[in-house]
Amino acid sequence: FNGHGVFGVMKFEGGVHRVQRIPVTESLGRVHTSTMSVAILPQPSEVDVQISPNDLKIDTFRASGAGGQHVNTTDSAVRITHLPSGIVVNMQDERSQHQNRVKALKVLRARLFEIKRKEVEEKRTKERNQQIGTGERHERIRTYNFPQDRVTDHRVGHTVHGIEEFLQGSHLLDTLIHKLRTQNQAAALTRLTEKYSN
Repeated sequence: FNGHGVFGVMKFEGGVHRVQRIPVTESLGRVHTSTMSVAILPQPSEVDVQISPNDLKIDTFRASGAGGQHVNTTDSAVRITHLPSGIVVNMQDERSQHQNRVKALKVLRARLFEIKRKEVEEKRTKERNQQIGTGERHERIRTYNFPQDRVTDHRVGHTVHGIEEFLQGSHLLDTLIHKLRTQNQAAALTRLTEKYSN
């Protein structure tokens, strides 16, 4: 899905949905229960890495190793330490200190980018797992009961009749989403009030 405000609406669909129905192959009329886990996550944005010059410690030293007459004559090698993360990058590939500094910063940015990308991915995986849970019936957020033609959202205790109309995205769904948004905003306000009242 895409469009303005779509995540704000769809995020309430994340969780375990329970369906109760009588299959056409059921000769005794018994109700069968199934569950489906749904995860709703925003589209990840590109990870941005900002490096403040104040977070860097830059040392220069003489290059070592093979390299002819130029090695050990000037301080062309560079060591950059990123103080917040402790990452250290040494660079002595180039003959000039400036070129080594530029290369070292590129390597540092790539390493920080990878760390940040992993953090974002871990957070996303955690959010997804929280939404889908284990898929057990007791974790349900909503029940679709076809024999009784009703939909019950267990988070707000709201029941509507007319499953087909609900599934078509009618005013029944809009009413439920409004109730969920209201409950979500009230809970956020309560958390904020509790946070700043202590």
